[in-house]
Amino acid sequence: MKRSIYLLALAFGVSSAYAQETILPARPQDKPVYLTNAVIHVGNGQVIENGTVAFAKGKITAVGAGVTAAGDATVLDMKGQHVYPGIIAPDTKLGLVEFESVRATIDAREVGEINPSIRSIISYNTDSKVINTLRSNGILLAQVTPEGGIVSGTSSVVQLDAWNWEDAAYKTDNALHFFIPRLVNTGGRGFRGPQPRDPVKEGLEKVETVRVFFREAKAYLQENKHAATNIKFEAMRRLFNREQKLFIHCELVKEMLIAIDFAKEFNMDVVIVGGADSWQITDLLKQNNIAVVLTQPHSLPLMADDDIDQPYKTAAQLQKAGVLFCLSNEGFWQQRNLGFEAGTASAFGLSREEALSAVTLNAAKILGIDKIAGSLETGKDANIAVSTGDMLDMKSSVITRAFIQGREINLDNKQHQLYEKYQQKYGIK
Repeated sequence: MKRSIYLLALAFGVSSAYAQETILPARPQDKPVYLTNAVIHVGNGQVIENGTVAFAKGKITAVGAGVTAAGDATVLDMKGQHVYPGIIAPDTKLGLVEFESVRATIDAREVGEINPSIRSIISYNTDSKVINTLRSNGILLAQVTPEGGIVSGTSSVVQLDAWNWEDAAYKTDNALHFFIPRLVNTGGRGFRGPQPRDPVKEGLEKVETVRVFFREAKAYLQENKHAATNIKFEAMRRLFNREQKLFIHCELVKEMLIAIDFAKEFNMDVVIVGGADSWQITDLLKQNNIAVVLTQPHSLPLMADDDIDQPYKTAAQLQKAGVLFCLSNEGFWQQRNLGFEAGTASAFGLSREEALSAVTLNAAKILGIDKIAGSLETGKDANIAVSTGDMLDMKSSVITRAFIQGREINLDNKQHQLYEKYQQKYGIK
């Protein structure tokens, strides 16, 4: 008996030693809050010096330089700090993957090639320890995206302060995801591993399989009665009704031309995800009203003859051409650097406020949530980040407060706790 108690105590001690931080979701906002004396970056290009943002019951009630507090409100003096809309991270595996090397923690992929009925939201893990590292850099919303196969399923937008996936859901099933195979022959080894003898031919055959599937689904949905219910075809209904967008993942011009053809043939709202070569066809993208989610801005050029700084300046070229775009970062933990990548884009042609819009309001427009998020405007959700410096600058950005739907959230995380722990160990603090 004593031995059993000893082993239990030992196990508890070991588990405690390796325990991660426990951060509870914040309680709903109970009274109005005023953030005063701040430099307000609205997110739509406007900057208000020495301004105030007021919000109550989770919604922004006033923004401007002449706003004064009234009634039983909490007034927080920002003393010249910068107030921003929370950053939005599109196209991420956040909450679907915890450790990339441990299969049991990966819920981003499903078996099969065409799975439009798969919903990423129900696999989203609100207890992921990665989430807290993003929030401390001002990322407050994310689009949780499935992978695997060619048509991988639907993504959903989540807010990053929740008990479970139902609480986290911000906009469910906002987009269906189609991954076009890489249509380039790289001599037997490609961007995604070993390639077949003729990768272009095989890739085009897969694209044609998807095209046929879309045609069959459209015909099925036009029928008044069905002999049998087809779950995959039924999952396409919102896409054909334009209640849902089609996010097509591709990089090369020839792949993006296929995406444009899909938009024309099926009259769908198409968004290109990746878009490394989008700078070459900005006129076509503009003509067909196709938005772009630029992924991995901090990377080498896709092709050997591209300018070495092409990934940095593509955003400015899309902006100049009038193409709606936003920035993203592949993976999940890497998303914490999204604001800093926007800062890099501002050094290569974007203005500072255009770069901010690329990770806030533009992202909200592309994800279909711009009526309630993406900028600090009256009536929108109070998703707010406060920084002592420029939130897009790694050297000066220190997020001091953050609010999601008016709730002030805890900005602690395991990495910060380790930082403080070893400061004490070595007498630095």
